[in-house]
Amino acid sequence: MDTPLREPTFLILTALARKPMHGYGIIGEVAALSDGRLSLRPGTLYGALDRLADAGLVELDREETVDGRLRRFYRLSPAGDTTLTEETERLRRNVEAASAQLRARSARRIATRTAESLA
Repeated sequence: MDTPLREPTFLILTALARKPMHGYGIIGEVAALSDGRLSLRPGTLYGALDRLADAGLVELDREETVDGRLRRFYRLSPAGDTTLTEETERLRRNVEAASAQLRARSARRIATRTAESLA
């Protein structure tokens, strides 16, 4: 799977980084990780999990029957761990670059205001 990852994919992999989870657990974790901005529907999630499994980024961990319904638990694969680590580092570098630019802009504004008030 190519990077940069789309946000839903990144958050699904992030949700699975801590422990294996079943679909509704992933949906809840993605919502929590995104502060409620991203609400995955079951069909969207399971389609994404199928694509991630085909790409070798997630694996089936186990299946359990709860109240007569099958729950599939997924886990991050070693390739998924590597992809998530690389994407996290890429995003961290982008945030650092943007933060540096914003700090420089703020410093210029302060310098301009100071010069104007001294004039």
